[in-house]
Amino acid sequence: MSLTRKVLAALAVTLLAGTAALAAPKEFTTFPAPKARHDVKVTVIAEGLDTPWSIAFMPDGRILVTERTGNLRVVKDGKLLPEPITGLPKIEEVRQGGLMDIALDPDYAQNRYVYLSFIEKAVKGPDAKPRDQDKGNRTVIARFTDDGTSFKDMKVLYKGALVDSGFHFGSRFAFDNQGHIYFSIGERGSQDRAQDLMDAAGKVFRLNRDGTVPADNPFVGRSDALPEIFTYGNRNPQGLATQPGTGLIWESEHGPQGGDEINIIRPGTNYGWPVITYGKTYGLGLKIGEGTEKAGMVQPELYFVPSLAVNGMTFYDGGSLPFWRGDLIVGLLAGGIARLDVEGEKVVATERLLENELPRTRDVAQGPDGRLYALIEAPGTDGKLVRIDRK
Repeated sequence: MSLTRKVLAALAVTLLAGTAALAAPKEFTTFPAPKARHDVKVTVIAEGLDTPWSIAFMPDGRILVTERTGNLRVVKDGKLLPEPITGLPKIEEVRQGGLMDIALDPDYAQNRYVYLSFIEKAVKGPDAKPRDQDKGNRTVIARFTDDGTSFKDMKVLYKGALVDSGFHFGSRFAFDNQGHIYFSIGERGSQDRAQDLMDAAGKVFRLNRDGTVPADNPFVGRSDALPEIFTYGNRNPQGLATQPGTGLIWESEHGPQGGDEINIIRPGTNYGWPVITYGKTYGLGLKIGEGTEKAGMVQPELYFVPSLAVNGMTFYDGGSLPFWRGDLIVGLLAGGIARLDVEGEKVVATERLLENELPRTRDVAQGPDGRLYALIEAPGTDGKLVRIDRK
């Protein structure tokens, strides 16, 4: 056998072994992929962003970037414009929360609707529990009309529960082909809330795009559950992405110390937190819950030990990186991106890339030019919008 054939045979065995390891258990590992599949470079498109969180590409060529500090910034012709989009409500920045995700309506060309998730400070009102009066905060899901320089006609679609916490906001969006919007809210640092079906935390929600509840939501008609809930047992869902072809909604979820997850979101499903997890308590490394599996609770498609802080993600189907077509690309706050080779509903191989070039990758998105973009999160003026290209 020639040296070349020996190398190829060894590589095939390695890839098959990696695939088997993912099947049982499904743990993230990096396999030795051919160089051509990860011979890429990073180009800075815009810098000077303050803790950027999400990207949206507008049909007129603008790129909108949310800053967690509360501004919606505009990148045009490769330059960060000095003035942000106006018309946003007062946004509360609190530890991990602030101005979060942005998404264009699937029919934006006709209606010019844009969705934002953000945090508002608690105020007195009939929906505030006595202990939360004048303190705490909550997630708001709202729709706006874009007129090019400002947002107007805000319509609130959903408000989460008031919580006196600055942690685990979730706040990502996804759409399906049946007119629904999906969004996530984390358990806000109180882990037992994820299993409470009367609590709007630790869940993925589904609404019609006008804010009404779909009649076929899994918990509609139950007196012991909120009708907006689509899934539960989710710790802190930081990414949602719709898979081309299948229409399935995939989710990335922060675990504790270890135990980050990639899940497929299915109606009425319990993803287990905090009853089951592959993670442990921070610092002490103590067991959480009852183990890693339990009847009635589903296993993740993939889990990460140690955690890499999975974040915004996208299924790539562009032309500039043809060797990544169909792959799920996931931002990592621990640095770099994860490329997940997905076949149908299964992750068959994985690798981590660009650890040094992309510190704290908060979001990834495919542009209308078919290229892959990423946000590097940093406070002050160090945040960047970058593009990933072939070398």
